[in-house]
Amino acid sequence: MSHQSDLISSDINAYLAQHERKELLRFLTCGNVDDGKSTLIGRLLHDSKMIYEDQLAAVQADSVKSGTTGAGKVDLALLVDGLQAEREQGITIDVAYRYFSTSTRKFIIADTPGHEQYTRNMATGASTCDLAVILIDARYGVQTQTKRHSFIASLLGIKHIIVAINKMDLMDFSEQVFEQIKQDYLDFTANLNLQDIHFMPISALNGDNVVNPSENMPWFTGKPMMDLLNSIQIGDDHNFTDARFPVQYVNRPNLDFRGFCGTIASGVFHQGDEVTALPSGKSSKIKSIVTYEGDLEKAFAPMAVTLTLEDEIDISRGDLIVAKSPHEAIISDQFDATIVWMTEKALTPGRQYTIKLATRSVSGSVSSIHHRIDVNTLEQHSADDIKLNEIASCKVSVNAPVVFDPYSVNKGTGSFIIIDRLSNVTVGAGMITGIADESTFTHVTPEERAARFNQKPAVISLTGSQALNSAYQLERKLFDSGHAATILEHQGDNLAVLIPVIKNAGLVTICVDCDSELADLTINSDEQSLEQIIAQLQGEQIIQ
Repeated sequence: MSHQSDLISSDINAYLAQHERKELLRFLTCGNVDDGKSTLIGRLLHDSKMIYEDQLAAVQADSVKSGTTGAGKVDLALLVDGLQAEREQGITIDVAYRYFSTSTRKFIIADTPGHEQYTRNMATGASTCDLAVILIDARYGVQTQTKRHSFIASLLGIKHIIVAINKMDLMDFSEQVFEQIKQDYLDFTANLNLQDIHFMPISALNGDNVVNPSENMPWFTGKPMMDLLNSIQIGDDHNFTDARFPVQYVNRPNLDFRGFCGTIASGVFHQGDEVTALPSGKSSKIKSIVTYEGDLEKAFAPMAVTLTLEDEIDISRGDLIVAKSPHEAIISDQFDATIVWMTEKALTPGRQYTIKLATRSVSGSVSSIHHRIDVNTLEQHSADDIKLNEIASCKVSVNAPVVFDPYSVNKGTGSFIIIDRLSNVTVGAGMITGIADESTFTHVTPEERAARFNQKPAVISLTGSQALNSAYQLERKLFDSGHAATILEHQGDNLAVLIPVIKNAGLVTICVDCDSELADLTINSDEQSLEQIIAQLQGEQIIQ
């Protein structure tokens, strides 16, 4: 391989130490379907001699079978598209990660899907990246997915962008085509927070301007992609001014040692620094910075360390240890955030989720949706919910104060994920934009109350000889599954008066032999079991 040296045969430990000290660059490739993302990564690995011979032989054999690249050419996309479903469809579905290194850097590549329905995968892959390679097919120019992925890259704070205009061989390596696409892209991103943008014309299939300069495009005087990836400066991208240490674990092996373990989110901590534990506000000084290799004088992001303090103050998992910094951390139970929704079931205001921010997990909900963002035009639209792959600005309310920074200041303490409390599946990701304006509160609506309990307000009338007994069984079943239900046992003539109150409260109300005109659903309990009644309520979408 190209980065190997004589150290491998003479001193393997020295080689491994040298390799470990190399700077790590994480980047992703994104763009429209069939723009050549997987082929580009395969070309980077192939031309930089990062493929084992048996792996290359297998890909060559598969290329002959598929016949997708023409006679004598290797389909380098097969190096990345590892899933059987991807090879069958010729597309990337999941985020594929690949690792390689040069003499100066180590790289982790995230190959993200181009299909719109996999936008959530792209957001996941981009969340830890320093740089994004956005591919554009030279035949079609800037497309919808180009805009979508550029907006998400801007949203996630990716500071470096390489716009690779691919398949230039199909456009006769035209400089005019390249310049037109470049201008179209700059026009769209004028209002986005993308600062360091590099443009390059390439042919991933043939290798033009990927690792080696292209003889077919002498008019392009910039660096090939590999040279740019090796030289682009990322050292100043991290926040080294605001010291933040989320506590992951309290280590107490014996009476003589009490340390706080975690990964530094940002900033630099020194032995002897005065620090504050939030949200309690208790202060102390750093006694020692402990690591497996020994104590350190200082530690910085993203090092994993254990801090010991001079004073015995109460600190638990989820707390944040901070040092004096230009930006003060914010403590609040409400904040504004931009949310990317990642599941089929839409987000509705009022529904309870688990919000995980750094090492702290609290229950909470989206209390209101300010607007949905059209990622194609960047226009803002009103919305009642957030559907799969949609992005919206929201107000989030949590049930206990949390400590955070705006995402633009600190990614580690300004981002969070949303977890479904029943399935434990991550359903959304958010970037905090700032503390919520509490003066703009809105009244709690019946829809919000109903969303909190995954139901819609309704009056259920049970009939039959065992109606009252069935009503109490149904109430217990609904209550145990997280719904809000109540029984009106002796409603008399007051049901018509009570119905508006009941529905405003968002309740499922069960009554016995009430007027069918007042009930939303009438069920004969003698003819149906409890399970059948529950199934009917689900079929009527009264409960979810």
